[in-house]
Amino acid sequence: MKRSLTPATAALLVLLLSLGGCASGPVVRADHDRTADFTSYKTFGFASPLGTDRAGYQSVVSLHLKAATQREMEARGMRLDTTAPQLLVNFNAALTDKLYVSTMPTMGVGMGRGYYGYRTGMYAAWPLYFDQTIVTQYKEGTLNIDVIDAARRQLVWESVVTESVTQEMLDNVPAAIDAAVAAAFTRYPIQLPAQSR
Repeated sequence: MKRSLTPATAALLVLLLSLGGCASGPVVRADHDRTADFTSYKTFGFASPLGTDRAGYQSVVSLHLKAATQREMEARGMRLDTTAPQLLVNFNAALTDKLYVSTMPTMGVGMGRGYYGYRTGMYAAWPLYFDQTIVTQYKEGTLNIDVIDAARRQLVWESVVTESVTQEMLDNVPAAIDAAVAAAFTRYPIQLPAQSR
């Protein structure tokens, strides 16, 4: 079941955003407008309202996302401009309840209930193999970062970060968001200068 991000679920969303949550890290997908000259953009700002804001106010998640994104954009030589930016940045987020189902062969013997129960305590039957199914519930969060050419009102870059939500991420929300935004920007067309890495 998919839900919109609300202030009550904001902390849960950021759980998915930490690189340390899973051994393999988050899944990052990105695409950009190949006709856009990213070296010509010098200023950026934030859309208003942001997709992560709710009920007419800015959420704590939005504040963390803005701070992390500002660091990434400034590290690439851009400047925050709140009056007439060349680029606008927007965010959106969602939580989805997921099920992970795994099946593996398990060995057993014909003892216990059922037809082979009469052998209990005397001897065992040949080993039998059967499938054991394990179902695990978890939450998956998705963060979208959009970068828009303000003059053309055209999306020029989008990154989607997806990861499972963990308690470790919930315990350190700002670090989880920083890691997710940094992971997203590894796919930005303008990379960090070598000395910044």
